[in-house]
Amino acid sequence: MSMQEMIATAKALMADGHGILAMDESAGTCNRRFEALGIPPTYEMRRDYRELLLTTPGLGASISGAILCDETLMQSRADGSPMSDLATKGGILLGIKVDTGAKPMALHPGEAVTEGLDGLRQRLELYRSKGARFAKWRAVLSVDAVTPSRGCMAANALGLARYAGLCQEAGLLPMVEPEVLMDGGHSLQRCRWVTEMALHEVFSALYAQRVDLRAMLLKPNMVLPGAASAEQEGLQEVAEATLQCLLASVPAAVPGIAFLSGGQSPQLATARLKAINGHHQTKPPWRLTFSFSRALQEPVLALWGGKQASAGLAQVALLERAAANAAASMG
Repeated sequence: MSMQEMIATAKALMADGHGILAMDESAGTCNRRFEALGIPPTYEMRRDYRELLLTTPGLGASISGAILCDETLMQSRADGSPMSDLATKGGILLGIKVDTGAKPMALHPGEAVTEGLDGLRQRLELYRSKGARFAKWRAVLSVDAVTPSRGCMAANALGLARYAGLCQEAGLLPMVEPEVLMDGGHSLQRCRWVTEMALHEVFSALYAQRVDLRAMLLKPNMVLPGAASAEQEGLQEVAEATLQCLLASVPAAVPGIAFLSGGQSPQLATARLKAINGHHQTKPPWRLTFSFSRALQEPVLALWGGKQASAGLAQVALLERAAANAAASMG
């Protein structure tokens, strides 16, 4: 894709009343979620579950893109047809997670840096040939009184920027995901400060790597108190903190921001997304929507339970969660 085609892809993904389904869990993560519900953690069950998601009738009315993992993009359905065809037939753009995960960072106890740059140029060519139109790379930052360190933020920002540059070279729209984790007891104000500093590092690195900001998407965390914090601010406080943080750190050239859910409950993630988009005192320059994983899939997986007879009910639940978040993205 040319730069103009990538810009058009960004606009398509950020279409009004639409968001992105993140179904890029690794085999290990998917298996752990299966085991917690008594579902056999096998290749065939992962295939059946992904097929259930992508064959949901009418999903494209609320979902503009789906992020897959390598296994899903290369996977075939039981009848031998490519799994990826299910998304494109439903009018959903294909994305692919390309990092290889967060690894312990040398000389930074308790901190991690995301890897996966080795061989990425060749993998991106393969993914594009398989129908991918955009890619995703996730960096994670843990929060306490002293972390994340400047070194950790800088290393992850550089990884995100180099990945984004390789994506644009290959004609794939990069989705840049710096996630400040909600684990821990930190305050809303601490999360805002860390998120703002991390985003400044990311955009400084993107500029240095000559990434065209018009042809990328940002997938950040909402600004939230830690899950173990005694003080849990309300919807309007979260909306205000999130918007002010983004306005202070994200250039207007970026076409869209798709929030991750980060372990929030499905209902709370939707309510916070609605509050952010309904905050009429602040008019942001970017489209604000969702790129949720667990907040979309949690009720779907529980209803399905590995049973084909429950597939229809599970698909209805997916449609309901997708539609609720699509509405929330419109305020």
